[in-house]
Amino acid sequence: MGVQSLTSLLENHRRIYRDVQFRRSRLVVDGCNLLYLLYFSSGLDQNHGGEYAAFEVLIEKFIKALRDCGIVPHVVLDGGSDYTDKKLQTKMLRAVSRIKKAHRAAEGNSQEGILPQLVGLVFKQTLARLEVPVAQCYWEADQEIAALAREWRCPVLSNDSDFYIFDLPAGLLPISDFKWEAVEQSGSQSYIPCKSYNTSSFCIFFDIQRQLLPAFAALAGNDYVKLQKMTSPINWAQFAPEGKGVETTGRLEGLLCWLKAFQRPQEALEAALGLMGDLSRKTKEEVLKGLYLGMKEYQLPPSSLKRFFIHGTAPPLPAVEQKVTDLVPDWIRLPLTQARLTADILDVLLLRRMSLSYPVDHADMPSAHLTSRPLRQVMYGLMLGDQPEVEERDRDGLELRFIPVRPAITDATQQLTLSSLDQAEPSQRLLVLLGALGVTEDSLSCLPSQLRLPVAATCYWLQRAQPPPDQEVVKALLLGLSTGDALRHTAALQIQRHRQKLDAVVNHALNQWQSCLKVSIQLNQLLGLPLPEPHIARLYEGTLVHQLILGMRSGGKQRHFVKRDRSGVKQYQTMQAVVHQFHTREAPAPAPSETQERTAAPQHNPLDDLTAILQQLFLPDEDAELEASSSVRVEEDLDLNHLVSVKSRYRAKERKNRCKNPELARKQECRGWDLL
Repeated sequence: MGVQSLTSLLENHRRIYRDVQFRRSRLVVDGCNLLYLLYFSSGLDQNHGGEYAAFEVLIEKFIKALRDCGIVPHVVLDGGSDYTDKKLQTKMLRAVSRIKKAHRAAEGNSQEGILPQLVGLVFKQTLARLEVPVAQCYWEADQEIAALAREWRCPVLSNDSDFYIFDLPAGLLPISDFKWEAVEQSGSQSYIPCKSYNTSSFCIFFDIQRQLLPAFAALAGNDYVKLQKMTSPINWAQFAPEGKGVETTGRLEGLLCWLKAFQRPQEALEAALGLMGDLSRKTKEEVLKGLYLGMKEYQLPPSSLKRFFIHGTAPPLPAVEQKVTDLVPDWIRLPLTQARLTADILDVLLLRRMSLSYPVDHADMPSAHLTSRPLRQVMYGLMLGDQPEVEERDRDGLELRFIPVRPAITDATQQLTLSSLDQAEPSQRLLVLLGALGVTEDSLSCLPSQLRLPVAATCYWLQRAQPPPDQEVVKALLLGLSTGDALRHTAALQIQRHRQKLDAVVNHALNQWQSCLKVSIQLNQLLGLPLPEPHIARLYEGTLVHQLILGMRSGGKQRHFVKRDRSGVKQYQTMQAVVHQFHTREAPAPAPSETQERTAAPQHNPLDDLTAILQQLFLPDEDAELEASSSVRVEEDLDLNHLVSVKSRYRAKERKNRCKNPELARKQECRGWDLL
């Protein structure tokens, strides 16, 4: 939601705000708004795959500042799309805008306000670890946030202009004026200096009745009211006081002056119709319906989240339409509200739709989400069975496309139904996940639990990525996954993110990997976590991986990197062996958009026998001397002059075989077996 130019209007009239020392209070936080403001205002990377570790630290500092001041935050997140689709046009326009911004960012390495793909997951994981109360709504969160704040008589923290319209007893604290990084002391108590807004101050300043605020928002035009589509727009600026006809806010100044003459919203709306010229009866009815719909968004129902925050009970689904409760199983409500399931599930169940994100990527590249589509098809199959297609909204070049995608029924999923999925045997749910990713439980058993899902997603990505990633990309990715402390290594390499030139092919490959990991995590969540959910902020740092690739390609060695993290040597080696094992296999033949996805039985490849050799070479004992020699081998492996530091007799044998059979050598290179 949002009222156009309202924030700018209030910036021109700062006297409406009052200074407060905020402390010892509940606070209802607009979670999605906070996420965007925290990430973008901190200058964190947008173009190189994200700085998740740094973002995690930022969230920790924010929550600590609140708690130091006795502030108890309750974070509320947006859910799925409204099942009535009343905001569909606005969302489509924003999607097209984001696609173009993502391309501009990729082409010129500019900051265009594009969130990296896993930021939302990092946000949720960090709040859960810090034990911050979080609720994810079924639909858009604004009304729920305002209703909860009204009942608790506490302020809302947000920059969304709609909260200037809601009648909130304790008002609004705009995030942009919330000085949480500058906590101050008053006696023995700490407080956060900030600005507070209240509708009564606004109405006194502009001399209008408080009950007219929803009519003001509707006539000004919000995300639900598009008067220009139905009538000729009213020139509200003509009513502005002398000297107030500023281009950006003069329209609102004029509308507020015009509203002074009215006491009730109905009078104002009917008078507004008279300013629109001669309209047919049908058009008048449409305009009034749209205006009343826009006003209705500011009427607050009883809070459905209050009981959840106090007792942990999930709110009921809206009973407006029977299909809502018929299509969404009861067991899903609690994990959805706890933000342990992605809200996209509701879009799939109720609208047969999936709106995908648009990471920074060059328009000449295909969508990064094509690689992960078969995983989503398995999700659709679990949710919908063999019902008709799901419409995926993805980019094609710079265009927004609606692509019908069939749900996939695999051998592992055909006996499962969504209504009882939570009761399925853990072994059966694990089989579904591993089958979708094309790996086996035995192959992952040598890995730490936190790395099993990321490595499985990496194996899946390597079999399907188009174009296949370069060896440096895979090495840097595995090395980044093995560190466990991205912040320290990023500082050690003195990464200057904004000066890194964006390599379009590398960036596209890593975008595909992030998409595969994200969908793997979502499928894992839907299946009740048969594999442990990885800690994203400790797992992957986009700027770090990009810098490692750059260093490798410039002929440098990463020995200083390895020496700083001897504990990661074994993890690197183990992941290398697992990834090699599955990367030597052919990817499943059927195209995901044409054929239902079925788990292909792994075929034996003579090159798989090299796995045993790799394991012997790269899995040392605990003995310190062997560990030291192991580190040397990893350092050599990270030198571009050596693909794999195996013993010389194996390299000689490989060269001899290549000379005898060049066709075999070519096929091996195409399969990418010697990537590692």
